[in-house]
This record gives sequence, structure tokens and C-alpha cells, in this order.
Amino acid sequence: MAYETAPEDIVPFGQKIAFGSGHLANQLFPAALGVFMIVLVLSLKMDPLLAGLLSALPRILDAIIDPVMGFISDHTRSRWGRRKPYIFIGSIIAGLTFMVMWQLYPENSVTYNFFYFLSMSMVFYIGYTIFAAPLIGLGYEMSPDYNERTRLMAVSQWMGQIAWMLAPWAWVLIYNPAIYTSGPEGARALSLWVGGACLVLGVMPAIFCKENVQLESESKLALKDIAANTKQFLVGIKQTATCKPFMKLCGATFLIFNGFQTIAQFAFFIILFYLFQGDKAAAGNWPAWFGTISAVATAFLVIPIITFIASKVGKKNAFIISTAISFVGYILKWWCFNPANPWLMFLPLPLISFSIGGLFTLMMSMTADVCDLDELLHGSPRREATFGAVYWWMVKLGTACAILLSGAILKWVGFDQNITVQSAETLTNLRIADICIPIITGIMAILVIWSYDITEQRAREIREELNLRRQTE
Repeated sequence: MAYETAPEDIVPFGQKIAFGSGHLANQLFPAALGVFMIVLVLSLKMDPLLAGLLSALPRILDAIIDPVMGFISDHTRSRWGRRKPYIFIGSIIAGLTFMVMWQLYPENSVTYNFFYFLSMSMVFYIGYTIFAAPLIGLGYEMSPDYNERTRLMAVSQWMGQIAWMLAPWAWVLIYNPAIYTSGPEGARALSLWVGGACLVLGVMPAIFCKENVQLESESKLALKDIAANTKQFLVGIKQTATCKPFMKLCGATFLIFNGFQTIAQFAFFIILFYLFQGDKAAAGNWPAWFGTISAVATAFLVIPIITFIASKVGKKNAFIISTAISFVGYILKWWCFNPANPWLMFLPLPLISFSIGGLFTLMMSMTADVCDLDELLHGSPRREATFGAVYWWMVKLGTACAILLSGAILKWVGFDQNITVQSAETLTNLRIADICIPIITGIMAILVIWSYDITEQRAREIREELNLRRQTE
């Protein structure tokens, strides 16, 4: 049965763009960090273990405060809403501290740079969480319509891909001797542009997006009520973690994203050591183009197609289809990564991009549907930001696991970072892992999501029940 989106449920285009601007900032921060962090080791001579700690410790803090920030946003009462004040303030804090934390100089000791960067990173991640958790919650509540939610998330993910189109070229700029005399100087200068852009983009949802009016929360965010709020927070986390449809979304996301992130750096090594036999000059900008074209394919091909498919066959089926399409792309990498013709490496990218492009467009829309089910089961207040925080905590857990797994696989295949030419056996095993890992995790994700049962019809039934309940309250 075909359903039409009611005019009042359509998010105006300007608000979609404003929400997408927030997601561009949300993606630009991690995309830029992934490039900038290399400067710590290569140019500031920091021990890789210390650099690893600088990546891990702030993320532990981020993972801890994410659900707390979600609870705070869900239970806030203010004249400006539950989300927008935090989005505005968090964007400013994160943007400014991103600029400040990269003002590093090689003349300072490694110990000084370590603790300076660590302290600034802690402040940055606090601001980033204040910004990001309410932003995700805002998106879940901007429309109650099953298909309009997918269209909104498609716009946000489309704009977010711009960050991944640009980020690979930050490396080229930072280490371009015609622009900057050193890597640290390049990072100091470029961080001002990145932080400033994220600050401006991040406040757009707070200024231009409209929050839906929600029933008031029974809890109050005051120190005297901290015991009651702590109890309600723990109950809410338990309810979130025991929501079966939501856990299926989290499980599928963990598997797809973990598989993708595990092999993310393999492409660089395969391009450099297999296609160009370790010749960095010959490899040139090929790795940067690989990342950029992947993002372009996601934005201009995958997201529009997935949005259309979801409107015809449902979100779960669209996810299964998009994941299966990516398998074809991964398999093609065996023949298309060809030293005789490097241009072939771009051929599988549109197909591979269906994996991540379909994942976040669909899963964020499906999480919004789960929030309706949660309200039906547990009543008000709605907990969009809590669901968003727990979901992205799962994404971050997947990233952490992928970093560990990626290093273990490189060691297992015999990769040696100290030599220019890797053995044929090492490169063969690395290429097999590059293909097989995302296919295996993708198959597991399909099995996890197979029994997810919130269809469009069921989502509309839940909405009708909620409307009847609200009319009697």
C-alpha cells in the first residue's frame, strides 16, 4: 500500500539544508582529525604509543558523556527548546578548541605538546558531544513521517560526504612546501579554517531548524534532583538497551562500520605497495583521489538511489539490497587493483559506496521510527537524543575495535613498515583481507537485521496510536 507524505510532515528545504550543514560540521571534525593526527608522529616526533593515547583517551571521555548528554537534552526545558541551545553552544566550543589544540610547535618538548594536546582534546570532545548528541536527536524529531525521515537523513548524509571529499586533500596542503614550510605550520594554519568552518556550519541547525513541541518532562535538571535523575537516566539506558529493534540497528551498524573501518587504511597500503611498488612519488595523489571519488560516488549516486529504493520496498529491504551491491564492488577489487592500469581502481568504488552510504542514511531514519515505538511503550518524554547517543556510542565502539583489528591483521599478513617493497605473499594476503572482511561482516549484518519488523505500515500504526494517546492527555 502506497502512502503519501502529508504536507505538514514535510521538512522545508531550507531546514533540511541547515540540518545538513550541522552534519557537515559533524563529519568534518573526525575527517580532519584523521589527517591531522599524522602530523603528531611524522613532524612533531611523538612516539606512536603517545599519539595512540591522544586518540584513545579523549574518545573514552566522549563515550562516557555521550549518553549523559543525550539524557540532559531529552529532559531540558527552555524557551529555545531541548536541542538548539546545546547545538549552538557546543558548536562554538568545539570549533574554537579545534583551532587552539593544533597550535603546536616542534620547538616545544614532546612532553609539553602531549599534555597540551591532551588537555585541549578533552575540552574539544566535551564541546563536540554537547553539539553532536542533541543534533542527532533533533533530526529524529523533525518529521513524524516514515519516508520524510529518510529524505531528511539523505540530505544530511549527502552534505556530510562533502567533508570526506575534502579531507584527503588536507594532507596534500599541509605538506606542500610551496604553501607551508613544515607540517606543524600547515596544521596550525589549516586548523583555523577547519575550526572556523565547523563553528559556522554547526550553529545553522540551532538558528534555522524547528523543533517539534514535546510534552514536558517529569524530571527537572537541578542538583537537588540528581538522585532521581540518575535513577531515571539508568532506567532510560536499560530501556534503550533492551529495545530489540534498536539493538538490531546497532548490531548491523557495528558490523558494517567495523568491517569498513578495519580495511579503511588497507587501500592506501595496497595502492602504494602493490600498484606502485612502494614508490611514494609515483603514488602521488592517487590515495587522495581514491578517498574523494568514493565520497563523490556516495553523495551523488548512492544516497539518491537508496532513498528511492527505500520509498519503494522499505528501509530494511533497502539496507539488505545496498549491502549486497557492495559485495560485488569488493569482489571486483581483486581484478581492478591492477598495477598495469591504476585507473581501474576507481571502477568498484560506486558499488562499494553502497555499504556506508546506505548504512547511515537508512539506520538514522530507522532509529527515528524506533523512537516512536519507545514512546508508545514507555511514554513521555521522548528520548531521541538518548537513542542517538547510544547508537553513536556503538559506532565509536566499532571504530575502536576496527583500529585494533586493523593493526592485528597488518601484523598477521607480515606487513613491515620499515621496508619499501613488501613480499608478494604479504600483499596477496592483505588484498584477500581487504575483500573478505567487509563481505563477512556485511553478511552477518544482513542476518542481524533480517527480523527487524518496523515496516512502513507498522510505523504508521504506531504514529496513529500515539496521536490518539496525545489527544486524551
